[in-house]
Amino acid sequence: MLGISTTGNATLIAYDDKPILATDPWFGDENPAYFGSWGLSHRIPPDCKNDILNAKYIWFSHGHPDHLNSDSLQQIRGRHILLADHVGGRIAHDLRAQGFAVSILPDRQWVELSPRVRVFCISTMIQDSVLLVDVNKRLFVNLNDAGSRDCTMLIRKIVAGYQHSYMMCLSGYGDADMINFYDENGIFIAPPAGLKPPPGRQVSLRALSLGIRNAIPFSSFHSYQRSDSIWAQNYVTPLKDYERGFDHRNHNFIPAFSHIDCATGEVTPLNPPSMETVVRPPEDFGDNWSDSLGRGDLAKLSDYFRSRDLVRDYLSFINFRVGGRDNFVSLDSKKGRGITFEVPRNSLMTAVDYEIFDDLLIGNFMKTTLHKFDSLYDGDFNFAVTKFGDNGRVKTHREVDAYLREYRRRAGADWYYHRLYENTLDRVRSKAIAYLPRESPTWRVAYQMYRMLVASRH
Repeated sequence: MLGISTTGNATLIAYDDKPILATDPWFGDENPAYFGSWGLSHRIPPDCKNDILNAKYIWFSHGHPDHLNSDSLQQIRGRHILLADHVGGRIAHDLRAQGFAVSILPDRQWVELSPRVRVFCISTMIQDSVLLVDVNKRLFVNLNDAGSRDCTMLIRKIVAGYQHSYMMCLSGYGDADMINFYDENGIFIAPPAGLKPPPGRQVSLRALSLGIRNAIPFSSFHSYQRSDSIWAQNYVTPLKDYERGFDHRNHNFIPAFSHIDCATGEVTPLNPPSMETVVRPPEDFGDNWSDSLGRGDLAKLSDYFRSRDLVRDYLSFINFRVGGRDNFVSLDSKKGRGITFEVPRNSLMTAVDYEIFDDLLIGNFMKTTLHKFDSLYDGDFNFAVTKFGDNGRVKTHREVDAYLREYRRRAGADWYYHRLYENTLDRVRSKAIAYLPRESPTWRVAYQMYRMLVASRH
């Protein structure tokens, strides 16, 4: 066998007679993620799971538990793990401490894994990574959750050298982030995912931006299963909807969960069955909403957030509503900005103890209210806490500055390209294309503007 299979949430299996490489294996039917909130939406076929377990190499893109799952990890002991060259090296350090054999792939260089399989890994400043996989001179661009941040031009240059290229990336309505927001009157704020923007349009526009002909939905296949997060299932993208809005004139849509023969190009759908959701109470995962903070917990929370200079500069307070009681951490900004997190004690303190706060945000059982600002990305709260602090191991201004300088050095011109050009595209895409009524006059103008901007790179 010579080819690629996609399965699970974000698993690509590369074959050169035998399974050579598997990416981000998460066996979500057995090992839920985000404190039990997420499971897989579709079963991994038994033969695919067997190939994952027998692959010579396992590559992990980043530390989110639907990609690197601590329980699923135990099933691949004995495999050789490949990682991006992340600044801080947290994942490599943690896995080596658990006895795993780990190799760091050189950043932005080709590495041969077998006679007909080679890989090219790109680390990004958000502690995620991109993997380009060449199987028999067919190129598979695995963007997973990273997108093409700070590497768009590089990927386009590499893609231009291939006759056959395929893109895989996170897509969908947009529930794979914190969407459990409330206003100060306690009223739920409906997320943009409720508008159900056409996922196919997102996918084909991303493929256009990279000059890629074939696109495969990827890294998007989860379902909610906790009784306090099951409401978010209303915002999960059904499999049949990923093709809606896709640009079939300029791109080929390949269904999720497919095998691509890298000798002939033939595509064979795997058609895995969907998972039956069994709703489970939070107590099954150690969470009881009536539990209050224990002795020393508030001091721990204060130390955790005050150690991050960017957070302390931007916010005046963070309130943790635990067991029905408010617990305030005072910060240094005089602007009155703050956050209230309503959350069970066990998952909160686990997230702080193990420095995995993103798991709370993405699990969507924690309720969040923002005071005097609009987004957790404002003031770099999300980056400062989760990407820089937890995963990059940088917290002070000096450490963050050095961290960003290193990623800027690696990215070269792509760093400036992203901030100047991509930000313009993102505004048009996110503010106009995604949410205006499709085919309305304003939408048509915005969409043509976007396509002209993207095409100008060809």
